[in-house]
Amino acid sequence: MSSNGYPTSFDKEPNAVQVKKTAEGITTIIMNRSQRRNAIDGPTGKKLTDAFLDFENDHSQKPNLRSRKPDTLVRELRNMNVLKAATLDLLGPPRMQIRKPIISAVSGYAVAGGLELSLLGDIRVAEEDAIFGIFCRRWGVPLIDGGTVRLQAIIGLGRALDMILTGRGVGAQEALAMGLANRVVPKGKALDEATKIARQLVTFPQGCMNADRTSCYYAVYGASSFEDALSFEYNNGIKVIDSESVKGAARFSAGAGRHGKFDFEGKL
Repeated sequence: MSSNGYPTSFDKEPNAVQVKKTAEGITTIIMNRSQRRNAIDGPTGKKLTDAFLDFENDHSQKPNLRSRKPDTLVRELRNMNVLKAATLDLLGPPRMQIRKPIISAVSGYAVAGGLELSLLGDIRVAEEDAIFGIFCRRWGVPLIDGGTVRLQAIIGLGRALDMILTGRGVGAQEALAMGLANRVVPKGKALDEATKIARQLVTFPQGCMNADRTSCYYAVYGASSFEDALSFEYNNGIKVIDSESVKGAARFSAGAGRHGKFDFEGKL
């Protein structure tokens, strides 16, 4: 059996998902199915899910970069029964909630399931030729991997419904204007920029950063009221005061990070 749960003799694409880890704590997950236009079939989805679960459970790894070889990131519908939920569950990790920062590096087309996968990122870096869209609108294939949940939370209901109802493609600059993309970079530079961001994130006090991230997601998806969100934020954030905030305040008092500088040496 391969590490992805498929018999090695039947795994025709053992390198469809490539994982790279660094000593500084950055995991890069790369889709490598250019010959299939980076479509996500069942085995590829299983490998993606396994890669994200491994990242989630590896305490040495912090931010995650999700990238792919340049081409189109779409669902492969051939030979797939779209009515079988058990099959659809294997298409990848978009239905998961990862507890660590994820940066999506997007090149080419990120449409339908590819769009849903990109929305898993906390930050999306798009190359100038990137196109986001819900092209599956033409074929009666619904969004069932978090697309209707995450998209409207990220760009607002009105813009999300425009994309969802019409299925139209959204270019990189429009995506940037609506908040669907956080950075737009030249072609071939998305992974480099995502790596640069990840290297910045690993220098920050991790407990505090992840507490604030968790509070944001709770406010959007879990809170029953404004007061509930405020209460969660306080109780979640107060935990890092002794372990990180006091030390950080002492370092600032000693002169580190003055005038808004982020390039000072050392970690807490």
